[in-house]
Amino acid sequence: MKRTVGFLVALVICVVQAKLGYAQENMLCQGAYWTEDEANVHMKQWATEWTTKADWEQRAEVIREGLVKGMKLDQMPKRDTPFNIIIHSTREMDGYIVENIAIESFPGFYITGNLYRPLSKEPFQKSPGILSVHGHGTDPRFGESVQTRSAAFARMGAVVFAYDMIGYGDSKQVEHKIPAALTIQTYNSQRVIDYLQSRPDVDPEKIAVTGESGGGTQTIMLTALDPRIKVSVPVVMVSAYFFGGCVCESGMPVHKSAHHQTNNVEIAALAVPRPMLLVSDGGDWTKNTPRIEMPYIQKVYAQYDAESKVDNVHLPAERHDFGPSKRVVVYNFLAQYLGLNAGKILVKNQFDEAFVTLLPKEDLMVFNDKNPLPANALQGEEALMKSLNFNP
Repeated sequence: MKRTVGFLVALVICVVQAKLGYAQENMLCQGAYWTEDEANVHMKQWATEWTTKADWEQRAEVIREGLVKGMKLDQMPKRDTPFNIIIHSTREMDGYIVENIAIESFPGFYITGNLYRPLSKEPFQKSPGILSVHGHGTDPRFGESVQTRSAAFARMGAVVFAYDMIGYGDSKQVEHKIPAALTIQTYNSQRVIDYLQSRPDVDPEKIAVTGESGGGTQTIMLTALDPRIKVSVPVVMVSAYFFGGCVCESGMPVHKSAHHQTNNVEIAALAVPRPMLLVSDGGDWTKNTPRIEMPYIQKVYAQYDAESKVDNVHLPAERHDFGPSKRVVVYNFLAQYLGLNAGKILVKNQFDEAFVTLLPKEDLMVFNDKNPLPANALQGEEALMKSLNFNP
């Protein structure tokens, strides 16, 4: 009899767990979750469901709660542990400095990247801080786009932290596509803000973030959740119908729960009333931005009389990248709102990136034979989750 009861209890637990697992999976909004026309209908419907600033703020609170609870960010450790900073290979370039850097996000897990900072700056003046976030690809931190824009921001007067997504570059303690990727990356981004604000050469009230594609997703998520971000520029990402194709963007139920449904347009709108520039193009899921996404975001900004602080640069003949023509509009925007010196990268009144020296991957890597990964580094998903006591 006891065996039968025990078996039935175990069976019930298994059924409940299976249903909960299915329920969470059923809440995921991944990839092109809606058609373009379906997304258009949703945007129109949502626009009728709130009419005042108070209405929007009530909706915004639900969306933010959905982000925190959906990615279980509230299960992560308090952000109060030492950074245990590793910095080496300082190089003076043409108007900027590049360093290899790692900081300890939480005990045993390291954020890896490069620090770009001005070679010279105005005396007694603190620099703005910029988080340079990359998208998916082959170790993009070492690529032309991240190096070029980070160097340009630094030459204009910013301290820039270009850092790896988990599983990319030097960040090989876990694979990229672990179930908690969105949580870890968002937490890491908050730790990068913590670090920049701790530096004596950074103005803690002038922190910005920009990134393309998956880095654009991280840009809007971080800005939505962290008021310390004062300016944001998501590039080729914000879409009404496309929710992100990787687990690090949509692999956790952040867009939908039992009591709410949202999309990346509304998440981006949570930046209000802070300055935000959306960069879009005609060759990906941002092709409808001027017609579908921007009108909704402008309606949100209008509730705060802040329409002048949100803009869209749409390049219909271009495709999915953070190329030169996209970068120059970002330079202008960040120079305006962070007080950067755009003249430092102008030649005959045109932005010129020729001063940037692209360094090989080996020169930019944090960990190597001379600078090994610290002995306390967690290795693998199981060790990471056990350390955090985290259940995604």
